[in-house]
Amino acid sequence: MEIAIVTGASSGLGREFVKQIDHRYTLGEIWLIARREERLRELSQQIDTSARILPLDLSIRKSIDTIDDLLRDENPQVRLLVNNAGYGKRGSFKSIGLDTQLQMIDLNIRALVHLTNVCLNYMDAGDQIIQVASSAGFLPIPNFTTYSASKAFVMHFSNALTAELHGRGVTVTAVCPGPVNTEFQTVAHDGGKGEFRRIAPDPAPVVSKALNDASRQKWFSLYGWYIKLLSFLVRFVPKKYLAKSAIRYNGNRFK
Repeated sequence: MEIAIVTGASSGLGREFVKQIDHRYTLGEIWLIARREERLRELSQQIDTSARILPLDLSIRKSIDTIDDLLRDENPQVRLLVNNAGYGKRGSFKSIGLDTQLQMIDLNIRALVHLTNVCLNYMDAGDQIIQVASSAGFLPIPNFTTYSASKAFVMHFSNALTAELHGRGVTVTAVCPGPVNTEFQTVAHDGGKGEFRRIAPDPAPVVSKALNDASRQKWFSLYGWYIKLLSFLVRFVPKKYLAKSAIRYNGNRFK
């Protein structure tokens, strides 16, 4: 059986990935992974492909072990893995709290690496991995310190893995959106909408471009001219100036 696995599937980009994968791919199942079971069940009723509902918290290592056990039992071909689960909190490094910082690392980095490692055992030439990073990974962002660093890791990890897997034919695409009109904005701003919410695109065009770029075996998927410009400019500006520019913009907002 051929399947797709989508993490963070209950809302935002993850939910949109599920809907578009349902239309684009012929699969036996889509495995929907997120903490909120009710939302996953609601989503499963909106797609034609059979859905496997897995209400798991991926920041807990045992959750990945559960997925690993299921894959071993059923031995499917993983045609597409979308590592979308992740979150960020804005605020100074000390004000956010150590537990929150470490949970961001567990979800944004450890879970992504672990699940990628597990799923590669069930992937062959032509199969695809989409790692949802962020334009925040292009530069160090004070008051978004751990999140931006975690997404820089995802970008470098994805690119290095692409090179490793070249001979095997499995492709990896790092999706690096700017602000998108999703629940991420509310979580990041502790219930607020964030200063970019009004101009942020909806998830649909971002996901559509990501799937198109993955099918073209692109290393990056960048939505919007301003993100493409940012990815170009940061190559030439020293990191200390990028960080200073970011702190001048939003440094006083989280003290």
